[in-house]
Amino acid sequence: MTRWTPKAMATEAKLLLIGIPVLLWTLIPVYHMVLFAISSKDSATSGLLWPKNPTLDNFRIVFQQKHFYLDHFWLQLGNSLLIALTVGALTLFVATTAAFAISRLRVRGGRTVMNMALFTYFIPAAFLAVPMYKTMGNYGLLNSQWALILAMVTIASPYCIWVLKQASDKLPYELDEAARMDGASPLQLFRLVYLPLMVPSLVAVGTYSLLLAWNEYLYAFLLLSNDRSVTLAVALGNFLSADDSPWELLMATGLIYALPPAAIYYAFKRYMVGGLTAGAVKS
Repeated sequence: MTRWTPKAMATEAKLLLIGIPVLLWTLIPVYHMVLFAISSKDSATSGLLWPKNPTLDNFRIVFQQKHFYLDHFWLQLGNSLLIALTVGALTLFVATTAAFAISRLRVRGGRTVMNMALFTYFIPAAFLAVPMYKTMGNYGLLNSQWALILAMVTIASPYCIWVLKQASDKLPYELDEAARMDGASPLQLFRLVYLPLMVPSLVAVGTYSLLLAWNEYLYAFLLLSNDRSVTLAVALGNFLSADDSPWELLMATGLIYALPPAAIYYAFKRYMVGGLTAGAVKS
């Protein structure tokens, strides 16, 4: 049984005083989103803590694309999913191979390149939007989903390389030496030794890059302009273009859009903390 000393009680009280306001601050926007999503158009802004007649009609309208803002709902949701999965896969490939080369093969100049890539995070992503737009225009990629995919891989890769490199440094180097003594090539070392031991960190950075692409708005808005190629995050912004916006449909769509990343996070949450902090503390 836990022994409740005055010091332990004081510590617990401090944690509660911090944790409860933070929890409420986090849940209140979600509560309002749900409140709007299950309210009719007339009662959405009534100010009631709970609608008198909750309804799921808003979700039916969204799923059946019954509003002109939702003409391409399923296509735009598919665009978001395709772009997020592609960004996650490409970022994993780039980050995994780069971290392996820097940490295990010890390529000359690898650490310098990694540090220079991390230096880009000193510049806010919004400041890079115009140069990125110009670059994609020079390569003829504007209004192509590849423009957004390449931009997000560029943004996510430096951090993912750093995380995987730190995690890789914790692996015993004797495993590499034993594999080389058995005649393993660098490719076999990568496939048979490195990848199996790096699974938690790979899942963590893959999930991170996928969610980063899923939630991206600025670059998606800037690089894509066709209604059939934009992501759902950009399409949600169209709801705010009218004076009489259908808030109940906006919140229902937003709630649907928020479910996949929440499901992904809870599916892999046991990998997230350990994977993203691997190598943060040297033993």
